[in-house]
Amino acid sequence: MHTTFERTQRIAVLGGGPGGYEAALAAAQLGAEVTLVERAGVGGSAVLTDVVPSKSLIATAEASNAVKEAADLGVQFFARGGDAKAVKPDVAINLQAVNKRLLGLAAQQSEDMRTNLLDAGVRLVQGEGRLDGPNAIIVATAKGGTDFDRIDADTLVISTGATPRVLPSAVPDGERILTWTELYALKQVPEHLIVVGSGVTGAEFASAYRALGAKVTLISSREHVLPGEDADAAAVIEKVFKRNGMKVLSKSRADSVVVDGDGVLATLSDGREVRGSHCLMAVGSVPNTADLGLEEAGVQLAESGHIRVNRVARTSMPNIYAAGDCTTFLPLASVASMQGRTAVFHAMGDIVNPPENRNITSNIFTQPEIATVGWTEKEIDEGVVPGTVYKLPLASNPRAKMMGIRDGFVKLFASAGSGAIIGGVIVAPKASELIFPLALAVEHRLTVDQFAEAFPVYPSLTGSLTDAARAMHVVR
Repeated sequence: MHTTFERTQRIAVLGGGPGGYEAALAAAQLGAEVTLVERAGVGGSAVLTDVVPSKSLIATAEASNAVKEAADLGVQFFARGGDAKAVKPDVAINLQAVNKRLLGLAAQQSEDMRTNLLDAGVRLVQGEGRLDGPNAIIVATAKGGTDFDRIDADTLVISTGATPRVLPSAVPDGERILTWTELYALKQVPEHLIVVGSGVTGAEFASAYRALGAKVTLISSREHVLPGEDADAAAVIEKVFKRNGMKVLSKSRADSVVVDGDGVLATLSDGREVRGSHCLMAVGSVPNTADLGLEEAGVQLAESGHIRVNRVARTSMPNIYAAGDCTTFLPLASVASMQGRTAVFHAMGDIVNPPENRNITSNIFTQPEIATVGWTEKEIDEGVVPGTVYKLPLASNPRAKMMGIRDGFVKLFASAGSGAIIGGVIVAPKASELIFPLALAVEHRLTVDQFAEAFPVYPSLTGSLTDAARAMHVVR
C-alpha cells in the first residue's frame, strides 16, 4: 500500500510592497509554500519612502495648521506672565525631528509587516530578483551579484512598484533638486520650495510644505491644479492654496531646473524664470519592470513599460500574475493589496471577486482632502451614464461651523432611473474617512432613499451625506 501526498503549490513573489505583501500572506493562509523576494525592505517604497512617510508629514502639517487656526475658535496663546493675545501664533517646525519620526514610523511599519510574514511561514529572501523563464526567480543575494539564489515556483506574482520619473532637464541631486523619496533628508523647512507638477503628489506636498511654513510656488502645465479630478474639488483646493499664500503658475511648463548657487533656477517654456531654495520634481513615475526578464518569460508589457493584467491580475502568461504600480491597473496602495489577494485566490482556485475599477475609493491628502468613488460628474455630463447630481456645501453643516471649516462640500451622483447611488465626491478634512459610507453604497447599489434611512450622529460631518441623499429622494 502506497501513500501519496499532493505537492504543496509553490508561489514566489517578487517585490514586498502592498501587493506582494498581501499576495504572500494570502498564499500562506491557503497553504502554499511561499517565498517573497524584496530588495529594500518589506513594505516596499509605499511604506519606506512614499505613502507612510508622506502621509505622516502631512499629519504634522495638519497639526501645524490646527494650531495656527485655533485663534479663530477663541483659543488664545500667550507667554506665561505675559498678556493674552488673540492672534494667530507663529509655529516653529523642527523638520529634522519630524523626518526622524516619520522615517522611524516607516521602519516600524516595515518591521511589523516582516514579522507578520514570518509568523505566517513565508520565506523571505533579500536581494535583487529577476525572472528566469516563467517558473523561476533568480536573486542576487550579495552586492556585485556574485551569489545567486534560484527559486522555482508554480506561480509567480510580480509586484515591483514604480519610481519617480526623472527628466534629463531637471536631474535630482538629492540636495536641492529632489524627488518625493528624497525630501526626508531635509534638515530644515525649505525657504522657497518650487514644486513642478500639479497632480496628486505635487498638490499634496505643496499643501504640506506651505502649512509647514515654506514659501511655495506650484508650476502647473495645465489650466488648473489636479487635472483629471472633479472640477469643483480642484477649484476649492486651488482657491485654498492661493488664499494660504501659495503662488500657482498655471499653463506653465518647466523646461529645465538647475542648481544655481545656493538655490535652484527653474526656466519655463515661455522664458520666465523662477528662483527658489529647493525644487520638488513631481512629474509622475515609471514602473520598475526593466531588466526583470519579463518579456523573455512571455509577459506582455504596455508601451509605457507597465505589465498588462486582466481583472484577476493575471498577465499574458497563465501562471504569472502582477499587482500594484508596475501594472496597468490603478496606482493605489489599496488597489495593489486587493490585486495581490485576488491573484493568489485565482491562482489557487479560491473564490474570486475581481475588483470593479469604479468602486475603488481614492483620496488626495491636501488640506482639505478630496475623496472620490464611482462614476464622475464629467461622465454624467457627457452622457456616458444617466444620472443626477446634488452638491451640498459643508458651510451649511452645523458640525463644520463648530469646527471652523470654511471650505468643502459633499456631492452625490444617483442613477436617473432607480435612484441608486453611483458615485460621489467629498471635499473636507478627513474626507478619506468620510468616503467609506459612500463606498459601501456604491458597492452594494443602495438607493438614495435606502442611504438616507441610516441615522447619522447629530451634529456630524456625515450628516451632510444623508442630507444630500434626502434631497435626492425619488418620488414613486
